[in-house]
Order: sequence, then structure tokens, then C-alpha cells
Amino acid sequence: MSQSDKPFSGQVALVTGASKGIGAATALALGRAGAHVILTARDVKGLEVAEEAIHHSGGSATIAPVDLTEPDGVARLATAIRNRWDKLDILVIAAAQLPQLSGVADIEQSSFNKALTINVLATQSLIANFDSLLRRSPDARVIGLTSTVAAAPRAYWGAYGATKAAFEQLLDCYAQEVRAVSRIRVAIVNPGATRTAMRARAYPGEDPLTVKLPEVVADRLVSLLGEQFGSPHRESVNHQA
Repeated sequence: MSQSDKPFSGQVALVTGASKGIGAATALALGRAGAHVILTARDVKGLEVAEEAIHHSGGSATIAPVDLTEPDGVARLATAIRNRWDKLDILVIAAAQLPQLSGVADIEQSSFNKALTINVLATQSLIANFDSLLRRSPDARVIGLTSTVAAAPRAYWGAYGATKAAFEQLLDCYAQEVRAVSRIRVAIVNPGATRTAMRARAYPGEDPLTVKLPEVVADRLVSLLGEQFGSPHRESVNHQA
């Protein structure tokens, strides 16, 4: 494969939620594009499968299992990465938790708290712990995956929508804070209807063949990462393969 086929050669990428779905597909696409990909999620077996797929495609990867609900999980991950690499070029925040769908009056607190921890608190912790490594990159990019319900409230989706609205706020504010004083660029991407386990849970009666594969989203994310987009950048991936 030529250098032009590996535009991210020499770059380090961290992908959360990398054991399945859009996260795993994005990690594979980044590995094929030349980045060394650090894969993180709770599911060790899923991470090993994703890592093997990257190696089989000619890429390189490292797995770093982390439970984002643990108070010091992100900090420990950052320390491990900082001890091995001197910069972080790409951060893709794909990990997300879908709480039980219900009316606002009936939100189940433990489910809501877990979603708040993963979707909001862990996002702030990722920014806090990796900001210094991102600033060391000559072309750092952060992409966070959001949802339509963050900006378009929908009955019974209040818990998830609230966490994703807060997620967007954090990323948008961060983008504004760093754009004049660093090379960090931030994009917030709505993948739209995609064939994932989370989608299947939310829409159990839906024919999965009617929605696009995670690879479609992954290809767009990798393409976007190679563009000189303005920050904060927002877009949706609504097309089928």
C-alpha cells in the first residue's frame, strides 16, 4: 500500500467504544489508513477481535480495556498512554450508554446515572486527561458521536437525549476554548440510523437491513479526519452504503 493510501501514518488515535459497532468499524478504518489505534472499551474479547481485524488488515493497534464508569478509569488510561506515546493525534468518542426508554416521570435512576457517567462525565474526563497530549500534536482532531435526540427531543427518549445534549455542550464549548490557542479541531457527528446493537435495543421490531452498516459511518469519519474542517464542525451521516 502506498503512502497516499495511509494518510495517518505516524499518528496515534484513541477510539472509545471500540469493541463493537461504529467504534470498532472506525478503529479498523483508521488502522487501515495508517494510524496506530488504541482501542478502549469494557469488553476485552470484543477489543481482541477488533485488534486482530486491524492487524489482519496490515494495521497496528493496542488494546486498553477500561470501564468508563470507574472513577479513575480515564485517568489510568491517560497515564498508560502518556507513558508510551508523547502525543495524541486523534480522539474518537464513540462509547455511549442507552438508558432504559421511558417517560421522564418514570426514568429509572440507576440506568440514568450510568448513562450520565458514560455519556457526560467520562467525556469531560477524556477531555481533561488528554488535552495536554492533544496539544502536542501538530494536527489534533476530536470527533464525538451524538444523536438526533440531543437537539430534537422525542417522547420517551428524555434520559438519553439529555445526556447527549450535555455531551454536545461539552464538546462545543471545548472547541471554542481551544481553537484560538491550539491546533485542536473538534467535530460533532450524528451517525443517523445505523445497524448497531444499541439501535436494535431501541427499535426491536426494525428490520436491520433497512439501516446502514457501521462501516458507512466509519468511512465518513476517517474521511472527515483528513479534511481541514472548521471547529466546531457539525454534520450528520444519513446516506446508505
